[in-house]
Amino acid sequence: MEEGGEYRSWDELLPDALGMIFSNLSLKEKLTLVPAVCKSWATIVKGPYCWQEIDILEWSSRSQPDQRYRMLEMLIFRSRGSLHKLCVSGLNCNSVFGSIADHAGSLQTLQLPRSGISEPIFEIFARKLSTITFLDISSCVKLGARSLEAIGKHCKFLVRLHRSMHPSEMMGKQEDEAHAIATTMPKLKHLEIAFLLINTSSALEIITSCRELEFLDLRGCWNVKLDENYVKETFPNLKILGPHVIDCYERNDYVEGCSDYSDSSGYYDDESSDEERLEELELRVFEGFEDGEYDWPPSP
Repeated sequence: MEEGGEYRSWDELLPDALGMIFSNLSLKEKLTLVPAVCKSWATIVKGPYCWQEIDILEWSSRSQPDQRYRMLEMLIFRSRGSLHKLCVSGLNCNSVFGSIADHAGSLQTLQLPRSGISEPIFEIFARKLSTITFLDISSCVKLGARSLEAIGKHCKFLVRLHRSMHPSEMMGKQEDEAHAIATTMPKLKHLEIAFLLINTSSALEIITSCRELEFLDLRGCWNVKLDENYVKETFPNLKILGPHVIDCYERNDYVEGCSDYSDSSGYYDDESSDEERLEELELRVFEGFEDGEYDWPPSP
């Protein structure tokens, strides 16, 4: 409140302050309601202050691929390189992953479950994910040991990794993935590898190599037979879940929303984007949303 008892106008608030307020709104509210209030709010919501964290995990699991990619293209551009967190499911477009990597200078959390990114593309762009501390590549069936090695080589701050699979996705042994984790990710504190096809030796290699590990999810790793007393005595700070645990992986609801669309080729070139193009893109993305096409998630 200013002298004389007058309140400061909303449009006089600093853009970063308004951006922090808007970040508590739902995706739908930020993209459809806020811009309609006034020009200053419309300008702020198109800037990076509102898009340091992009979490469309729930929405993307129900959206069509073209909707998903257009949305990501728009939101990543708006982040202007200030992106700290990105969560999206079913990303099967290599060019969009390239765009994510190109804007990952400040990225710390990256969740890409059930995505179809190819391993060669993932290896190429892993070096741009050097600031990552939490990575989720669960049920990314096209990725393997080479991708994990690339992550371990370039992401030295990584402390949390999710690499869980679904029983229907298990094909062949995956001891090479366990070896890649053990030899390149010594600072891991939290590791989830449920239903990964590994044996006891692979599990022990991870445990003995990742000395800072505090939690290990081995649900569904039926070939792992650990000596419980040995683990408790040797690694007193480590909590192990599994392998014999009945949970959502053994029900069919885990696979709901999984995408079976094929990859797209080529690379995303953000230099060709401009404000006019993005405004047109936004109109296309939200055309018809009032009819319930997008099934928006609720506000936080």
